[in-house]
Amino acid sequence: MKFDTNIIFLILIFAAVFTAGQAAIGLLTVATQKRKVNKRLKVAERVDGVSALVMELRKQRGLNAAGERGKRLRWLSDLIVASGVAYDPKKWTLYVLGAALAGGAAAVFLTKNLVMFVPGVVVMGIGGPIAFLKFKVGQRAKALGHQLPQALEIIVRSLEAGHPVPTAISLVGREMVDPIGSEFGMAADEIAYGATMEQAVARMSERCQHPDVDLFAATVRLQERAGGNLTGLLKLNAATVRDRHKMRLKIKAASSEGRASALILTAAPFIAMGFIMISSPHFYGDVIHEPIVKWGLVILGFWMFVGNMVMRRMIDLRL
Repeated sequence: MKFDTNIIFLILIFAAVFTAGQAAIGLLTVATQKRKVNKRLKVAERVDGVSALVMELRKQRGLNAAGERGKRLRWLSDLIVASGVAYDPKKWTLYVLGAALAGGAAAVFLTKNLVMFVPGVVVMGIGGPIAFLKFKVGQRAKALGHQLPQALEIIVRSLEAGHPVPTAISLVGREMVDPIGSEFGMAADEIAYGATMEQAVARMSERCQHPDVDLFAATVRLQERAGGNLTGLLKLNAATVRDRHKMRLKIKAASSEGRASALILTAAPFIAMGFIMISSPHFYGDVIHEPIVKWGLVILGFWMFVGNMVMRRMIDLRL
């Protein structure tokens, strides 16, 4: 049996390139993991003392400015804190103005109507930042739910080794990446600054606004007031959080068909219209200015919105 030397040579080249690629990806992954340090530790390198660290972290999270916005914008304050985005009013103002002008310009360009500049500015200047903050809140909540059981296990092992509770919490702040690392680190800093364990964990729960963190705060509050074995309670807490995370994944899998249907049914008319406009621009161009066509499109858009809301209600299963 004869083998073609060219084929063998090509196979060897492919194997060498594949191995080199895998090695490069592995090295980059390890290097990235080693460079990951939570924001609190980076801030701690620039300031001196626990007091300055606590004030700087609260400033970056927008906690010191909460009173200035008042009760009328409390929902916005909570959204900013839960998002974890660094609070910088000057930069935020520039970003919002840029997004608003871009939205207005895009609206005028697409509709060829100067009157649409104002709605474009309002949508992108107000809706855009709020949508971005909600997206960051969702990302952060997902990461918190995934990291919290690991953090609780670190605390449990530290307590079993004989360390006090504040030391166990500060260990999580040193060893874990964001967002859980900074949150536990801020709690450890507040304890070192003079707050009680219950107060520090309650503030962490207010910052995170996550049901699993609320459960952890309730566990600590129960142990502080009623006593008991904190290690055993935290073990049970970690198991409960893991079970809730598994249930969320099961719910997501069960509702995937509904979400896929909503996405396909919503995107299909726009994709079809886009292909028609590209392949035959005059197909709708000759009648698009007719009032009946405009009202028909508005009614269809409204019913599509209603259908999406109904499907969203059907798949919005909360645990």
